[in-house]
Amino acid sequence: MPCEGARVNDQQSIQTVFVANRGEIALRIIRACRRLGLRVVCGFSEADRGAPYLDLADDAICIGPAAASKSYLNIPAVIQAAQILNADLVHPGYGFLSENAAFAEAVANAGMVLIGPKADVMRRMGGKVRAKAAMIAAGVPCVPGPDSTLPDDLEAVKAIADDIGYPVILKAAGGGGGRGMRIVRTPDDLAEAAMLTAQEATRFFGNPDIYMEKFLERPRHVEIQIIADSHGHAIWLGDRDCSMQRRHQKLIEEAPAPEIDRSLIAEVGERCAASCREIGYVGAGTFEFLYEDGQFYFIEMNTRIQVEHPVTELVTGLDIVAMQIDVARGGRLPVTQDQITTTGHAIECRINAEDPETFAPSPGRITSMHLPGGPGIRVDTHMVAGAEVPAHYDSMIAKVIAFGATRTEALSRAQTALAELRIAGVKSNAALHDQLLSEPGFVAGGVSIHHFEQWLAARETANA
Repeated sequence: MPCEGARVNDQQSIQTVFVANRGEIALRIIRACRRLGLRVVCGFSEADRGAPYLDLADDAICIGPAAASKSYLNIPAVIQAAQILNADLVHPGYGFLSENAAFAEAVANAGMVLIGPKADVMRRMGGKVRAKAAMIAAGVPCVPGPDSTLPDDLEAVKAIADDIGYPVILKAAGGGGGRGMRIVRTPDDLAEAAMLTAQEATRFFGNPDIYMEKFLERPRHVEIQIIADSHGHAIWLGDRDCSMQRRHQKLIEEAPAPEIDRSLIAEVGERCAASCREIGYVGAGTFEFLYEDGQFYFIEMNTRIQVEHPVTELVTGLDIVAMQIDVARGGRLPVTQDQITTTGHAIECRINAEDPETFAPSPGRITSMHLPGGPGIRVDTHMVAGAEVPAHYDSMIAKVIAFGATRTEALSRAQTALAELRIAGVKSNAALHDQLLSEPGFVAGGVSIHHFEQWLAARETANA
């Protein structure tokens, strides 16, 4: 596809969505736009030139070299491409620029609409410390710790830790993806940990600010999905459990979260929706919590669509991506809170192109691929036989999602689907997922965020 000379939209009555992303989420957005009758166009890097999903868009344009910093993260290049393709709306997907307030401002300044919250709201909720302060004000429970970054004075930092009680965890204020975190179990370790965490925060996020919270020993990771329109309506669409993770990167997600009182979930969900109405949030978003001993503790809000949104779609019957596009265009939410019901259970496995033993990425060409099917199975992927898995981006190549009337049925269907999945040419972690779906702790439901790391350590000891 050409790097320039793209077609210009002459039908001004047809709204055009520019997809500022790649891969699986780009294809998901294309499909939602088709359903809504919208023209959809894409930007792609040189590494993604010729990717099969681009053929399903109305048009596409090259935005730069393979390196994300020069393409998908290059705000001027993305804005220019969207303008060339005559876009009215810009969908950032997840990752890349999806939670970048400067990008949200650039989209607005270019006369386009971001499919997501406005820049000021994104700054308020996307920044971990500011979001925590907002949630405390809204009555949403938070992890014990101050709603401010740590001072430079070490003695003051020690006093804060003493007040919280050890162990504590230090986090980068501008962080994410599991980076810029360090657990501190004794006062003697605090000074060095604070220095190292601040250095990591600067290196990874360009912001040296860090903050401190109580470290919970065996929490679960539970999310609340919300969506809000520009007419003052906000609703929550249920909950998800994302506790099966490695180094803060999720492996398996499910909805609803097992073994948690539904009335407690509803109470927290209502508070999340109320806070969105209070701050004027528009779009889809996710409130992330740690859950331990019957208590929820807010940790952050993702001001975008989540990778794991399909499990919520399956148990609610709603198209969340289409809904977020519609509210960005000024539409009203098609349902009210009392119309939201969840039925059955859904489980999602993230299939990555990586070695299942070492977790090393496995880029390359997929020589053959067979996707599973059958009742209750959904596979979200942009990959086909002959497609290239670039070395430059995240290694996820597919999401295998299973739905059942019960959690037991969803687990069984997920295992059947994984047994049917075939990917050749690159390594994948499908076999690892198959092991995890039959692991006794996970089968019982309600594992902590440390469960996988503990299981992995036990496996390595047994194989030594």
